[in-house]
Amino acid sequence: MNAVAQLRIALAQTNPAVGDLAGNAAKLADWTRRAADRGAHLVVFTEMFLTGYPVEDLVLRTSFVDASIAALDDVAARLAAEGLGELPVVVGYVDRAGLAPRVGQPKGAPLDAAAVLHGGRVVMRTAKHHLPNYGVFDEYRYFVRGDRLPVFRLHGVDVAVAVCEDLWQDGGPVAVARRAGAGLLVVPNASPYEREKDDVRLALVTRRAAEAGCALAYANQVGGQDELVFDGDSIVAGADGALIARAAQFGEELLVADLELPLADAAPRPAEESFDAGDGTTITVERLTLSEEPVPAYAPEPSPVAPRLSDPAEVYSALVLGVRDYVGKNGFSSVILGLSGGIDSALTATIASDAIGPERVYGILMPSTHSSEHSVDDAKELVDRQGINARTVPIEGMVTAFEKEIALSGLAAENLQARVRGMILMSLSNEHGHLVLTTGNKSEVATGYSTLYGDSAGGYAPIKDVPKTMVWELSRWRNAQVGTVSEFLCDFDRPPVPENSITKEPSAELRPDQRDTDSLPPYDVLDRLLDDYVEQDMGKGELIAAGHDPALVTRVIRLVDGAEYKRRQYPPGPKITPKNFGRDRRLPITNRWRES
Repeated sequence: MNAVAQLRIALAQTNPAVGDLAGNAAKLADWTRRAADRGAHLVVFTEMFLTGYPVEDLVLRTSFVDASIAALDDVAARLAAEGLGELPVVVGYVDRAGLAPRVGQPKGAPLDAAAVLHGGRVVMRTAKHHLPNYGVFDEYRYFVRGDRLPVFRLHGVDVAVAVCEDLWQDGGPVAVARRAGAGLLVVPNASPYEREKDDVRLALVTRRAAEAGCALAYANQVGGQDELVFDGDSIVAGADGALIARAAQFGEELLVADLELPLADAAPRPAEESFDAGDGTTITVERLTLSEEPVPAYAPEPSPVAPRLSDPAEVYSALVLGVRDYVGKNGFSSVILGLSGGIDSALTATIASDAIGPERVYGILMPSTHSSEHSVDDAKELVDRQGINARTVPIEGMVTAFEKEIALSGLAAENLQARVRGMILMSLSNEHGHLVLTTGNKSEVATGYSTLYGDSAGGYAPIKDVPKTMVWELSRWRNAQVGTVSEFLCDFDRPPVPENSITKEPSAELRPDQRDTDSLPPYDVLDRLLDDYVEQDMGKGELIAAGHDPALVTRVIRLVDGAEYKRRQYPPGPKITPKNFGRDRRLPITNRWRES
């Protein structure tokens, strides 16, 4: 049995901003100092931390890649200048492969890269080997594949570095890490959130640790970036697959774990060595020695394992974080939304209050001739419960003025009311600099139950990926949290969502006695069907075989397919399901395919 050595590793579960290379570098220096103060021997940051992730088409600009490479060199020198140069740092950034241009290759041959910083220099570089090209990922568009696995010896332990997707695919760096004799595999990640992914992630990390035959440290990004939310959930697992340490979800954290790792074999090995990666490619192992001598024995600290959130708590935290970072990272000081007294606007307002504080939320009540008294009362009660800013702007006179000039009837007249409300919100946004929050849920967005340039007008859509039945679930859950204060929950003295907004029958109130069920099936039936059609990509025959009513299947397919042009014009919103509208699901607007 090999002798063992101790190593204290620190995983910097942090929230970078895309494109803010100077700010991210400053954060790297700050968190490296925190790790040094905790006595860490190695610090691991997340995938493309210096540039933020994902940077999308920015990687196709030569100036951006140049800036990324320069920032890496600069921050390595900065660490040394601040007395942190002897603490090795693994960090993600964007590099380039130096390949000759050719058709089909991303411009400049960018690399989703990671580097080892030590002694004021960049001492090793690598790049992601497996490039994901599914779901929200489009990495064959942006990057070329890496083919090297760095292994550096630290206090007698061989440490290998792989990047994110390299863990999710068979073969590649994980398989080679075992053959290279690594005692620890560190993996910078930017793995976005979706429901129940934490269970999948833990199973993956523990399985890959056992396959690699070494401890595995998985450092994951946290924070919101446009439609994506990153949940952190960094993990350390032992060579036997046992969980050693785990960070909390949705918050920045320095996860520190003390590990007992095998000392590297004393027999010399080549500085470069090539292996069959088991996926049809060859990976070259590059070796570097930073230090041979094990650290003196010390008393290890208990490794933290943060408790998991419940499903509604997890989803709600993701929505709050998505709104908070979209508002903050884009420089908005406040948000504005229409308050109808219904459940969708009530939940959206509550998420906004929890995200940025009720004093920065502006709710506009816009009653029409068809607005019920209870809807106005429910909206006023929400304002009172949460303490948000409120203003009432009746729309009857504006609608009448339009109708005087343009004779409208039926659906066109109904939609005019929604468009007047959208115009009011956008005008107040223009005047005061508020970000307009759109209040539509996924069930409505799926079926086109919204008005272009009306209730779909806005800058960000917090519940765009939340089915209607989950809107009710989250509202009830949030009301039950009164008395619980956290980073994601304001200290309201009573339930923030009026009970009547939860229990009453939903209605757009654009005509007398209107109900959602006039146009749509009951939401519990609709959401099950939408899940199978949208999330699972079932065709008509499969949907009917799964037990859905044939007539309803035909109707819902027609509604969903016919609303694609509306969804293309809908604001971005945080992704929480496996397949959101936008980055995940992209269908042609002009499309004559019909399910038979």
